[in-house]
Amino acid sequence: MLDRRRFISTATSAAAVATLASTRLAWGDVINTRPRVAQIGVRGQGSSHLQALGDCVVAICDVDQEIGAERAAKHKERHGKSVDVLTDYRRLVERDDIDAVSIATPNHTHVQLAIAAMEAGKHVYLEKPVSHNVWEGRQLVAAARRHNRIVQCGTQSRSSEALQAAAKWVHGGALGAIQYAIGTCYKPRKSIGKLDTPLLIPSTIDYDLWCGPAAMVDLYRAQLHYDWHWDWNTGNGDMGNQGIHQMDIARWFLGEDRLPARTISIGGRLGYSDAANTPNTQVVYHDYAAAPLIFETRGLPRSKAAQKNWGDQMDRFRGSGVGVIVQCEEGHVLIPNYGEAIAYDRNGTQIQQWKHWGKHHDNWLAAIAVGDRGLLSGEIQEGHLSSALCHVGGVSHLVGEKLPAADIADRLKSYPLLSQSVERMFGHLRANDIDIDAEEMLTLGPWITIDPETERFVNNEAAQALWSRECRKGHEVPDYGV
Repeated sequence: MLDRRRFISTATSAAAVATLASTRLAWGDVINTRPRVAQIGVRGQGSSHLQALGDCVVAICDVDQEIGAERAAKHKERHGKSVDVLTDYRRLVERDDIDAVSIATPNHTHVQLAIAAMEAGKHVYLEKPVSHNVWEGRQLVAAARRHNRIVQCGTQSRSSEALQAAAKWVHGGALGAIQYAIGTCYKPRKSIGKLDTPLLIPSTIDYDLWCGPAAMVDLYRAQLHYDWHWDWNTGNGDMGNQGIHQMDIARWFLGEDRLPARTISIGGRLGYSDAANTPNTQVVYHDYAAAPLIFETRGLPRSKAAQKNWGDQMDRFRGSGVGVIVQCEEGHVLIPNYGEAIAYDRNGTQIQQWKHWGKHHDNWLAAIAVGDRGLLSGEIQEGHLSSALCHVGGVSHLVGEKLPAADIADRLKSYPLLSQSVERMFGHLRANDIDIDAEEMLTLGPWITIDPETERFVNNEAAQALWSRECRKGHEVPDYGV
């Protein structure tokens, strides 16, 4: 257990830290001695982690030697102190002079790195989605409990006081009973292209460590970094990339703390052919008993003509582009970003607004300081559940069958809300000149029935085979027996 004396000098300071966890005051206002944090993964989101953690950072770890050295130099320039630079996380977590790690690597290594850190006694901040499949997420939560570690999921909207207040307001019945929640991820995603020969991995990158538990295979995309999101071997598509944020917000507002009874997916990768294999267009329906959660992903612009200017030409649904709509009996709440919520009555008149962005890393550091995971805004169990929603939707897609649009519509006609979302998706694809009426281009997944206690898929052997995966030898994710 981390020595609290390194963080808090007096009982007054302890009280101040507890206040910090709920009010999101600046970490430096109340803490005299800071935890020693290592950042693993610094290319993309990891660079934001470095800024948020500031001079708490004492070491950087990245499999790419060049990016590690570059980020270390920038960090020294910004904070006036040098940090150690490593490429192998195993050498990092075995060090006694590091109290916690913040992880922003590709999805497929999240659980491997996080559990290694917990087993070495470190607290963890873990980017979303916290896992690559449902089984991994269960092991992650089990490890956090067994080792009594403070583990925060990188769903930063959970630290927004605005969203906390809005969720409480909705849960209090201000707009009546919730009828459904729709999350939207309408975000431009162009083709990543396809190479004729395998991508040459630079000698400065340890590709073995980069692959971790995933299959170590040749890549036929133009770049190693970021586009791993669109390969099932390493990523989870845009639902598990951007959409996990909105999926989490939707589940939060619904008040659901388990997986749904069943889930179905309809979608495909349409509009271009490239080296990727995850959907760029998808509707997922989570059949919660009280109120369903619907998730819509679109990577194409609103029309074929709009493809000349992708970024400014994306669809919106009732004001939501990358956001969430919570529909209630007496109105709805729009959550357009991570720090704002707007309530409307049944006539569409705005009646309430909340706006405040939180400091998610500060919340994590404060919880570590007092040794109380209950203070976390995005505790790992919450991260696991929302990540698992993305995974189940992906599994339904992977075991589905391609059908003409008319056949899909016919099979879904007894589900009005789902049919409405799918019909909107059909219209979007037709506007992009994709002939879904004449060809079998969309995949209709089966209903995946879920046991909420074990989180296993109980009605489909092919789906259950994707509940977990065989890890590459030497990079296994520990099995905690759950």
